[in-house]
Amino acid sequence: MAPYEALYGRKCRTPTCWTELGERRILGLELVTEIEEKVELIRVQLKEASDRQKSYADLKRKDIEFAVGDKVFLKVSPWKKGPVAYQLELPPELSQIHDVLHVSMLRRYRSDPSHVMSVEEIEVRPDLSFEDEPEEILDRDVKMLRRKTIPLVKVLWQNHGSEEATWEPEEAMRQQYPHLF
Repeated sequence: MAPYEALYGRKCRTPTCWTELGERRILGLELVTEIEEKVELIRVQLKEASDRQKSYADLKRKDIEFAVGDKVFLKVSPWKKGPVAYQLELPPELSQIHDVLHVSMLRRYRSDPSHVMSVEEIEVRPDLSFEDEPEEILDRDVKMLRRKTIPLVKVLWQNHGSEEATWEPEEAMRQQYPHLF
């Protein structure tokens, strides 16, 4: 009795022995031919699966190229890695940001004067973050959950327009900014 058979209570079915138990034994040229057929079948099925996955990936893939002087949006949370990178010319106040970025972090920008915001208007910390203070409460609402209700307030923030107002839990805003209430 073979060690595998003794340990597991059945015969070993390696790639050289794919026949069902109890079938006749195949030897010599017949065995090699059957194995080659099975390997070819596996290759064909792997190729089909790979092609199917590639077709799904190609639907969302698009080639992106930028020219010198193009204006772009920078996406701040990177989620891809890759060999394609661009070096940006940044203003001196943003010198702490690394100027070589992957193409997946950039989005084409069409110039709009209403988007221009001077960095001097906002007090920017050395780590390029800033404190945003609420100006006023625009609206109130109550979020209904299964066993709980959460009072919300719509807050207008400094240096932001009314379209950028956010819904915040009223209790948290009362604790942090009691002067609004």
